[in-house]
Amino acid sequence: MWTTPADPPTDPGPAGPAVPAARGALSRATADCLRDPHLPVPDLRAATAAADPYGDDLQLALYLLYELHYRGLAGVRDDREWDPALLALRALLEDRFLAALRRDVPAGRGVDEVFADLLAEPADTSGSVAHYLQRQGDVELLREYVALRSLYHLKEADPHAWVLPRLSGRAKAAMAAVEYDEFGAGRAEDVHARLFADMMDDLGLDHTYGHYLGRAPAPALAVVNLMSLFGLHRRLRGALVGHFAWVEVTSSPGSRRLAQAMRRTGAGPAAQRFYDEHVEADAVHEQVVRRDVIGGLLADEPGLAPDVAFGAEATTFLEDRLAECLLDAWRNGRSALIDRRS
Repeated sequence: MWTTPADPPTDPGPAGPAVPAARGALSRATADCLRDPHLPVPDLRAATAAADPYGDDLQLALYLLYELHYRGLAGVRDDREWDPALLALRALLEDRFLAALRRDVPAGRGVDEVFADLLAEPADTSGSVAHYLQRQGDVELLREYVALRSLYHLKEADPHAWVLPRLSGRAKAAMAAVEYDEFGAGRAEDVHARLFADMMDDLGLDHTYGHYLGRAPAPALAVVNLMSLFGLHRRLRGALVGHFAWVEVTSSPGSRRLAQAMRRTGAGPAAQRFYDEHVEADAVHEQVVRRDVIGGLLADEPGLAPDVAFGAEATTFLEDRLAECLLDAWRNGRSALIDRRS
């Protein structure tokens, strides 16, 4: 195993999210090594092989390692992002996660078939969080939902930006255009992450980046980890495009329902604005992504079609797991937030 260099720089690292309480051997060892640059990374191959690839322990450990590539972690030095020992650990956890997805996610469907299903309104909406919140969600359920979704939306579009240098021509131009909108089209107050933070303020939540990491169950961590996994690997660029297309295709109808839920419960104007913005913007983005981002990518690299389909199918798989987790809690009168505070 790699060992960590012994000469630490003086930079203490950014004031990013606090490292939350561990949830098992993997997340405990990861947190300990992040906090102490002199502590060798132990051999965790056996523990990783035995871990639930979708469980709290592995997903939290992986989330912490991925966060080094975003805004960092409180008390963790910036240079740990490229620490060879931590990268080796990250690869070990990633391999376990990706192998499980390859095993469990349906395969064999083409890109057109996958997205045709996403564009069709399902007859059975009992597993839909947006439908549930639209019809019967109260402010407390909306607050829980927004708190959990903040793990992604406060970094909205960031993981997808990693694909830009890996695209060319029509796909690159179209992807950049959509990302430009996501980042506020040059206006800081309209950056979608800022709009989400404003919504959190309306709902009485703490909009500090990563504040709810310690309360998020494994399915909520996994949906964010999937974006980071796809974004950080050039070989998975097709899967990242498939994931991004999934987000844009499903965003507009889901956002419409959530906007209605916000209005029905009197959640506040910023709460309504966030979802209203996504109803309009993502209806346009969906067309651009399917026609020009996917179309352009597959015109240049037709061999990536199975990866694009896999990216979308894997997103459906993990989003369905999250929906099951949330709805099971809410229908049984429980909070979906775990009782561990960072």
